[in-house]
Amino acid sequence: MAAGGFRAEGHLCLILLEYVRPLDEVDALMKAHVAFLERGFAEGVFLVAGRREPRTGGVILCRGIAEDIEALAQTDPFVTGGVAEAEVVEFKASFAVDALARLAK
Repeated sequence: MAAGGFRAEGHLCLILLEYVRPLDEVDALMKAHVAFLERGFAEGVFLVAGRREPRTGGVILCRGIAEDIEALAQTDPFVTGGVAEAEVVEFKASFAVDALARLAK
């Protein structure tokens, strides 16, 4: 298992967040969401995160299998606060730039 009890096994996932409430409600939960992201990065589960353009949600690249990442996504304050819905897409990387190549193994 990877850090924080997450099984990596060479799998990667995307958490696709879609806002379902107005941005002022999203912004009210931003501090808690950032703390959630910081924990995920500290545990080595989150690799890259950012907002969608246009600002309709966010994307988080994670190391782990869908079952674990789905459970984690459901604890995101945006999701628990009802301002966003999360979809988890698991994939096995076949190609990557050199800087990310170790994640594809």
